[in-house]
Amino acid sequence: MNPLKRLAGQTAVYGLPSILGRILGYLLVPLYTRVFWPGDYGTVNVFYAYASFLMVILTYGMETAFFRFNEAEENKEKVFSAGMISLVVSSLVFLFVTSVFAQPVARWIDYPDHKEYVIWFAWMLSLDALSAIPFARLRSQNKARRFATIKFINIFINIGLNLFFLLLCPYLVNHLKEGPVTKILHLVYRSDWRIEYIFISNLIASAATLILLIPQYSGLRWQIDKKLWRRMIIYAFPLLFAGMAGMVNETFDRLLLRYLLPENIASYQVGIYSACYKISILMTIFIQAYKYAAEPFFFAQAKEKDAKMVYAKIMDYFIITVSLIFLATMLYLNDFIMRVLVGKHYWEGKGVIPILMMANLFLGVYYNLSIWYKLTSKTLWGAWLSVIGAVITLSLNFWWIPLSPDHLIYGYLGSAWATFICYGAMMVLSYLIGQKYFPVPYNLMKFFGYLGLSVLLYVISVLVTVEPAILRITFHTLLLLVFAGVAWRIEKPGLAKVF
Repeated sequence: MNPLKRLAGQTAVYGLPSILGRILGYLLVPLYTRVFWPGDYGTVNVFYAYASFLMVILTYGMETAFFRFNEAEENKEKVFSAGMISLVVSSLVFLFVTSVFAQPVARWIDYPDHKEYVIWFAWMLSLDALSAIPFARLRSQNKARRFATIKFINIFINIGLNLFFLLLCPYLVNHLKEGPVTKILHLVYRSDWRIEYIFISNLIASAATLILLIPQYSGLRWQIDKKLWRRMIIYAFPLLFAGMAGMVNETFDRLLLRYLLPENIASYQVGIYSACYKISILMTIFIQAYKYAAEPFFFAQAKEKDAKMVYAKIMDYFIITVSLIFLATMLYLNDFIMRVLVGKHYWEGKGVIPILMMANLFLGVYYNLSIWYKLTSKTLWGAWLSVIGAVITLSLNFWWIPLSPDHLIYGYLGSAWATFICYGAMMVLSYLIGQKYFPVPYNLMKFFGYLGLSVLLYVISVLVTVEPAILRITFHTLLLLVFAGVAWRIEKPGLAKVF
């Protein structure tokens, strides 16, 4: 099969659980943003920001190391066992230490009355860490359908439990008379819990996922090849720092908003910013699905003579897709997306959405470019690039987030611009350095052309006022078709060869 066609197919399969999960999960956002005030929703996002950061530490680059050595080593069971035993030991240590010191940790993160949150997240993160390499093994074996099935089950359990605890149980408690059903209900439901059920639902889904992945543990030998493990750690260690710095770039703005803004508005502002951040759903869904398929694909394709030409062509199609996603989201933002997906209390933050959409587009391009240091085993460069991004993120957030009530500069708007500048800088630096060590003939004319066209059409939609709504939507649809038509006209010959 044509390699580009294979990558497109695998991206679609890996994307199905991501797309459905994000869509179904996003159906909860209208619920959350209508049931919870921004302050409560901000608390949820603060904990998930911590979780994202800790997840990188708990997996410490072992997924990518698994892909790298799984391709290079003949004994694949040894590679799997080395990576898996390493994660089992580290996860158990983390779980024990966090559980013992849950109260001090809760005080340190400024939630002293909720040490149970700390314990729940310790279990959730440990379970997810133990699922990481089994999922990676499925990807390396091209078992995309099984991968997708397990992801689907995780999604349905998580969302189903959210709906059960947040909608069905309160309804039954308020409408049923006392009897056998209500007695059973009181055994599993506490009316004084609200956001707690978001965390519990996720924890149960993580446990179910690990159980479903048990067959992937076949071939695991509880005897580690120490020399192989050391080589994997040396390869993965820079990726740990890259991942940590990457999580600083992706999630630390919410934590800094929580702790740098005045206390009376901090959680409220985090809630608004987080809800608007989620509007970039289509961009992040595509990038996540693409990453799942692309990483094993790039390693496997590296053996081919025309690998660099394939990587360059993939970048062309990637830029077209993310530019189209950016344009479609922005054209229909006010008429559909904000009205359907986000409660009115959160609309004041919509000014950050185009900034964050473009920032995530830069991040997607960076992921594409980053293959050079993984293929050349120069993973230390990945760490340095992410650290540079983290320095930019932290510096600009400390500068632009208010430190006191009379020092208001940009607030969460500053966080959005910091994200934009961070990912833009990482993208440019990765391209420049990568061309020195692993030159790929990327078509910069297409990059700037498609990206510039999408921004130009968006600016036209803002400057040209069209009323009533039906005419405005028609006009915006025509702008979207202009972009699609231009891309089709330019890429049609190449696409015909691929498909």
